Amino acid sequence: MHQPLLPLKGIIPPLITPLSDRDRIDGEGLRRLIEHVLAGGIHGLFLLGTSGEAPSLSHELQREFLKLACEIIDHRVVVLAGITDTAMTETLDFAEFALDVGVDGLVLAAPYYFPMHQLDLERYIRELAQELPLPFLLYNMPSHTKVDFGIDTVMALLDLTNFVGVKDSSGNMHYFNKLIQLTHERPDFSVLIGPEELLAEAVLMGANGGISGGANLVPNLYVDLYDAALTGDLRDVQRLQQQLMRLSRLLYEVGTPPTGYLTGIKTALELAGLCSGRLAEPLYAMPKERRQKIQQHMQDLGIFEMIVSSNN
Repeated sequence: MHQPLLPLKGIIPPLITPLSDRDRIDGEGLRRLIEHVLAGGIHGLFLLGTSGEAPSLSHELQREFLKLACEIIDHRVVVLAGITDTAMTETLDFAEFALDVGVDGLVLAAPYYFPMHQLDLERYIRELAQELPLPFLLYNMPSHTKVDFGIDTVMALLDLTNFVGVKDSSGNMHYFNKLIQLTHERPDFSVLIGPEELLAEAVLMGANGGISGGANLVPNLYVDLYDAALTGDLRDVQRLQQQLMRLSRLLYEVGTPPTGYLTGIKTALELAGLCSGRLAEPLYAMPKERRQKIQQHMQDLGIFEMIVSSNN
């Protein structure tokens, strides 16, 4: 039994992948993490995205993780799964596996090795769409894939009934607002923001929500900010946005760029006792002195108290 996917909206954390070893899931940590974010009132979960380090995991581990996570979630919220691969057959095979384990929707970025012309990208998505067993979103992540989904390309693909939205992590708000305009042609089409620092602005402009990595740690903050923006409570938006920006600065800028956000969030989750903070190679854990700085910042931000409060 699959959750109804549309309308897709709200806070959908890109779940991190807790690892106990190079090729082993921290199963108990995964269970604690999922229960933690669900208790925070999130609206769905995105598995095997960038924050989940999907490209660094073996295909076997991706399948193991997806199956276990879906069993724990047990249809309590909508589940999206990333299926991006450089090989089309792997993408399609994984999409079928996702269907079998109970995923509700698929997320697809551009293949990330060969740069693609927009016409080839459109053709590629059309061919995939004919064989995908579930509705899908496109994931615009030009910093990682070397190509974006041009507005004209997205517009041309709107005739695909199983194409139900875009997650945009470009950080380009001019582009993002053009995406929002497309929802006037397809009311069932969802536009979700990736960079959490832009969540409030995006929702105020008409976005459906955000896929926010920090919601792994303090889901209540992101849900409250989304709710405030949705209802137009600008005073609350300003207060919560300041909290979010402070969290972003104090946790994501301790590690070495450009992956400091990921090392920061995984370190914080481990320090909070939720799950292992081990990263998938080629990324590595923070040195001891930086971990201590993260712990101090978490105390300053009141995160330990927030976590206790959200789970009671």
